[in-house]
Amino acid sequence: MALAPPLIPSLMLSLMLALLVGCADGADYRRYAGTTMGTYYEITAQCPVDVSAAIEQELALVNDEMSTYMPDSALSRFNSAPPGQWFSVPEGVIEVAAAAAVLSHESGGAFDVTVGPLVNLWGFGPEEVDGTPSRQDVTEALARVGHERLEVRQDPPALRKQGELYVDMSAIAKGHGVDRLVTRLQQQGCESMLVDVGGEVRAHGLSPSNQAWRVGVEVPDPTRHGTVQRVVRLSDGAIATSGDYRNFLEGEGRHYSHTIDPRTGYPVDHNLASVSVIHPSAMWADGYATLLNVLGDNDGLAFARTHGLAAMFIVRGESGLEERYTPSFESALLD
Repeated sequence: MALAPPLIPSLMLSLMLALLVGCADGADYRRYAGTTMGTYYEITAQCPVDVSAAIEQELALVNDEMSTYMPDSALSRFNSAPPGQWFSVPEGVIEVAAAAAVLSHESGGAFDVTVGPLVNLWGFGPEEVDGTPSRQDVTEALARVGHERLEVRQDPPALRKQGELYVDMSAIAKGHGVDRLVTRLQQQGCESMLVDVGGEVRAHGLSPSNQAWRVGVEVPDPTRHGTVQRVVRLSDGAIATSGDYRNFLEGEGRHYSHTIDPRTGYPVDHNLASVSVIHPSAMWADGYATLLNVLGDNDGLAFARTHGLAAMFIVRGESGLEERYTPSFESALLD
């Protein structure tokens, strides 16, 4: 996922999920759709008023804060600022940065928002690149990555970098945007809703059919676009998916995933096709899905079990796609 202007190809660190909302023509349910952050948004909500303006305003605020495609966003200005100084940023940026620090610590650096130099080097950032980078290029970019050199101050909200860093919050900010939309819609008096921004989905309340919302996880195969692998029930919670089949590079006869391992500097290279995480917060679901995707199927499943995550891994096995999931995710599955 990248916070890009509308219709600019995004990093898509989370996959699109097929939404199975049932009858969406309930008496006071409305659909809202558009483009944001280089991807789409789709919202079905039960609201007493038209919330189109509130949706667009909130999405614009998230972009203004965290887009790496907008040179005047708060994050872009921080990236351009000299190191060693506290730089004032909006509270939303601090919330995301603080969560990212937790994920980095828990994963030993498998999740790292300072991965920006590597994202850009491999051609998944704002600028186009020609060909795949050399080993020396990767080594030089890797030297500019390190979550421990990014400091977060809550009050007053500010960031400080020790040395040259380029922060890219793409792996978590889209989920944060979903959470903010849910909060904003609740402030507008909306009682039930399903909010989807580029595949990061959060549900609240009941669907128009007066049941839990149903969300389908897409089959991670580009030749089967739109086909549903599994369907989960959501009433008050979020689901995010991270995989490698929608956004990738081809070079020198190889397939390069858009998910970069911050520990090695190279795209992830394992049998994990996609991983989905259910969590009360879309931001945390988004971040954990990326973290588990970096770790891969074996280490990722062990991490999910240790940390009590509801996660499903779809793995490329010898006989095709295989599913592995934690008990808490299995309990949300529809038969």
